Amino acid sequence: METNSMEAIVLEAPGPPEALQLRELPIPVPAPGQVLIRVKAFGLNRSELHTRLGLAEGVTFPRVPGIEATGVVAAAPAGEFAPGQQVMAMMGGMGRTFDGGYAQYTCVPAGQVIPFRSDLDWAVLGAVPETLQTAYGSLTEALDVRPGQTLLIRGGTSSVGMTAAVLAKRLGITVLATTRNEAKAAALKGIGVDHVLIDDGAVAERVREIFPDGVDNALELVGVPTLPDTLRAVRKHGVVCFSGMLSNEWIVKDFYPIGYLPRGVRLAAYGGDANDLPQAVLQEFLDAVAAGEAVVPLDRTYRLDQIAQAHADMEANRAAGKLVVLP
Repeated sequence: METNSMEAIVLEAPGPPEALQLRELPIPVPAPGQVLIRVKAFGLNRSELHTRLGLAEGVTFPRVPGIEATGVVAAAPAGEFAPGQQVMAMMGGMGRTFDGGYAQYTCVPAGQVIPFRSDLDWAVLGAVPETLQTAYGSLTEALDVRPGQTLLIRGGTSSVGMTAAVLAKRLGITVLATTRNEAKAAALKGIGVDHVLIDDGAVAERVREIFPDGVDNALELVGVPTLPDTLRAVRKHGVVCFSGMLSNEWIVKDFYPIGYLPRGVRLAAYGGDANDLPQAVLQEFLDAVAAGEAVVPLDRTYRLDQIAQAHADMEANRAAGKLVVLP
């Protein structure tokens, strides 16, 4: 018997993890230019934590959160994709201005959808979209990394940090990555990180013990509290890319560039969209994972009715890698 309803997570207003409520909603009906996706997996992102905490701009409630989803096409009225085709969707207002991926079905603009083909588990595939897009964009568009260079990743056990390390190692880059938790060091070593630094707030000093002139590039994923120290870890004419805010702080108060930026160090930023992850890059990465040449940093999975626990784990930084829900 066919049903027109689905399970979804609804956030009526900002609040604690328990504010994320499992509800039954009608399955969305896609208009031309939209794609209805049967969600097989979705990853958790700090962006959704910001939404739940009331820190995100432009969000209206009630809302089904989720800035990404992975699954198969259920319907595409204008024919952009074929029913059953494997796809990933992300960004473009998902989970903020319209209902997102925390559901069994999600309806998104066709421009936010990237097709792929893979026999990898849905849990693994669900960890990929936003992490790969952010890591790839940060390394290419913002940092313009080159083989043989050195890269510091501040916030190394985040899913983006671990994915950036995997991509950087595949390019022949020497990777330094930080974690505040010594128990997570093994996870970083396991994906090929060359130097694991325990982050006590003063990482620049230890970076310069290894590379006296500083590293070529740095990826800042913790946010404003660690940014000055990260800048001090980079060589003259090196680049720091600000792409994340695990600290939930992303605005530098009373920013005075001459006093804030070490002489000659360049500060860039990256915030991307589905259009910034080329389909060929996604497919090549998935093929590399399938061949054992790359790894997806999947920490653990949850059922849809475990969303409150998943958010609590994300908020408490209990993971080394991505948290994924299988609806």
